[in-house]
Amino acid sequence: MNAFSRRGACPALSAPMQTGDGLLVRLNPVAGGLLPKSLIGLCESALRHGNGIMEVTARGGLQIRGLTHESARLLAMEVDALGIAVRTGVPVETGPLAGLAPEEIADPRPMAERIRVAIEEAGLTARLGPKVSVVIDGGGQLTMDAVVADVRLAAIRTDAGVGWRIAVAGDGQNVRPLAMIEKDAARDIAVAILRMVAEKGREAHARDLTERQRRSLASWHSFAPPSVLPDISPSRGEIGSSADGRTSAASVFGATSAISEGGDQGAISPLEGEMSGRTEGGAAERFRPPIGIFNLSNGRALGIGLPFGSMPAQKLIGLTQEAIALGVTEIGLAPSRALLFIGLPPAAWPQLHQAAATLGFVTDAADPRTKIAACPGAPACASGRIATRDIAEIIATENRDILDSSLTLHISGCAKGCAHPGPAKLTLVGGENGAGLVVDGTAKALPAGYRPGYDAAHGIGRVAAAIRSARHPGETAAACLARLGTAGVVKAYRQE
Repeated sequence: MNAFSRRGACPALSAPMQTGDGLLVRLNPVAGGLLPKSLIGLCESALRHGNGIMEVTARGGLQIRGLTHESARLLAMEVDALGIAVRTGVPVETGPLAGLAPEEIADPRPMAERIRVAIEEAGLTARLGPKVSVVIDGGGQLTMDAVVADVRLAAIRTDAGVGWRIAVAGDGQNVRPLAMIEKDAARDIAVAILRMVAEKGREAHARDLTERQRRSLASWHSFAPPSVLPDISPSRGEIGSSADGRTSAASVFGATSAISEGGDQGAISPLEGEMSGRTEGGAAERFRPPIGIFNLSNGRALGIGLPFGSMPAQKLIGLTQEAIALGVTEIGLAPSRALLFIGLPPAAWPQLHQAAATLGFVTDAADPRTKIAACPGAPACASGRIATRDIAEIIATENRDILDSSLTLHISGCAKGCAHPGPAKLTLVGGENGAGLVVDGTAKALPAGYRPGYDAAHGIGRVAAAIRSARHPGETAAACLARLGTAGVVKAYRQE
């Protein structure tokens, strides 16, 4: 096993990543979830070999921190002894209730397996970067809209049955749509996209594809196996059209050609407005967090969140033991840092819900802690300059009213921004000068203002007060921040 992997890589079980609090490993079970006794075994391993903190990531991965080179090796041996099969290769992800939800348009698991096999047959795993990923969304109550991916397939209902929307580079609301296609073409185009990305090098993502390449993908269809797909390169950037004159797979589902006869360089594909949404009419549904009760085809699931994505292993053991006593058969890992307790008898959920609340888990989807991304920070992480979790708890307790769905708050112990690599409306970042405030940026950006780290929560409280004072009726917190402008926000943050 490697001692550690470089930052930016995925810290798999076989390649732990060095962080400020030791080595970090991430587990993605092949089954998508864990037997309750297996989760208890993992928690006990984390107590023996790590710092005893269990984390669920924004993408639904399970992380164990605070490892050494030797203890990581022992952890890997114990994971193997527990019989937990861990996924390797290019991540091809499905929803946390895949195949279980009655509202699902299509079970995404067969499609995901077809794409996994095709990726291996095409020899792409070693050629793609560690963070290149594919999402297969079958619909239902818990979509994968919040998860960013290089390739996205979303099931849709059509007059012909079930089709797939394929898009690249984004989450469910800001992807670049390509086409509406049937299942065989979906697999082939997904692999073709990944080939294009691989040709650009291991640092590349689907966002790096040219407009010409995306138009070519949108207009192409093939039923040939990936092993005989044409060679694709950034210089050529095209896929040859079918020689037998068959009807385009996109047109089967009511779409017109992505490129007009006159060679229009405009929209990538038709129905772009529809393809960015989650309904047949095209209106984007609001993302539902995986917290609360979900009806399944057989029984129920209770979604419970981990505050800021982490929880002491001992508390997770206690909750899992309660779940076993109540009849839970599986515990799924869900995006947005949550666990799904599956197989719960209808009469048992209030008891498990109360046990989770007592232990400090997130049991309400409106809990303000779900609006804050916070890394371990000081003193847990040696790189942390501020006590991120303490600051986050104070802000969540005192400013629930301004933490609406429009506002993203990121609290980072240092400029690495591990908990939320992308931009946020407000970012607090620890540094030599204290807690810096970044407006509409990432933790790597130069802060516009500072105040002492121990007083950072008070500074955000002053920003919250400014929002309350200036907000128009019905206006979101983010819209109010935009009106206040960076100068106004920073002035409020620095105010005593």
